[in-house]
Amino acid sequence: MTAPTNSDRASSDRAPIAVALDTADLATATRWTAAVAPHVSTVKVGLELFCHEGPAAVEKVRAAGDVDVFLDLKLHDIPATVAGAARSVASLAPRYLTVHASGGPAMIAAAAHALPDTLVTAVTVLTSLSADDLEALGVTGSPEEVVRRWARQAVEAGARAIVCSPQEVAAVRDAVGPDVVLITPGVRPAGSDAHDQARIATPEQALSNGADLLVIGRPITGADDPAAAASALRESLLRR
Repeated sequence: MTAPTNSDRASSDRAPIAVALDTADLATATRWTAAVAPHVSTVKVGLELFCHEGPAAVEKVRAAGDVDVFLDLKLHDIPATVAGAARSVASLAPRYLTVHASGGPAMIAAAAHALPDTLVTAVTVLTSLSADDLEALGVTGSPEEVVRRWARQAVEAGARAIVCSPQEVAAVRDAVGPDVVLITPGVRPAGSDAHDQARIATPEQALSNGADLLVIGRPITGADDPAAAASALRESLLRR
């Protein structure tokens, strides 16, 4: 049987949210997953958890709840190395696997070829970076210009999803068309702390701008009741 996709889960009244499991503790990650799974489509396993627990993190998280797994490793190396890394996680069958768009078209193409059943997801400009940060790094153009340019190149190379901030998602949609999944971190409910994010929006704003999947971490996992926080966000999005 084919595993349900993110769109299948979203259509079953679960919110198009990827809950970021930002912890090194596997027991905490699985507890969060079990709590939020009835309300959201996806959970995100990032570097902190994967580096601490390895592939078992994905296996245990998947067992804790019927959700898509977004494996956020942000691969960035020469094409052969990235292809090998992508093949090494093929048995985990993540719905999404991230690579850095700045690694270039050959690297992205290598990942997409190595992992055809996963949506290779190109990360454009990190939401923690501001225009001043890009200028200091020697990257020419505004954040929106850079994101559009990198997103278009990544899709042409074989990426089927793009990570961009909610402030650029409308421009990226215009650049890459309707068939690419747009994923937006830097999403904060109204009144929430921005923490280390520089380019943010509310969940409602991000979806209105054209996002398909919202990455939300601390507003859910840092709540006294993560299940209730996830449920409240789902209800707010269903009412929009």
